[in-house]
Amino acid sequence: MTIERALRALAGFMVLLSIALTVWVDPRFVWLTAFVGANLFQSAFTNSCPAMAIFRMFGLRPCVPAPENK
Repeated sequence: MTIERALRALAGFMVLLSIALTVWVDPRFVWLTAFVGANLFQSAFTNSCPAMAIFRMFGLRPCVPAPENK
């Protein structure tokens, strides 16, 4: 698994978890969903996220772009 795939999996899990917590525990958990969305938005522009550093420590490799056909 690559860092990018692990990051998308973590973000998807956190969104689903926060929605479940919002519905069944407390409506204020919606702020967790907003935080995850804001973090995804900023990481799209900076290519940096705290979770990426953690995934690197666990030994996940970065995504290698496919070679271009010319």
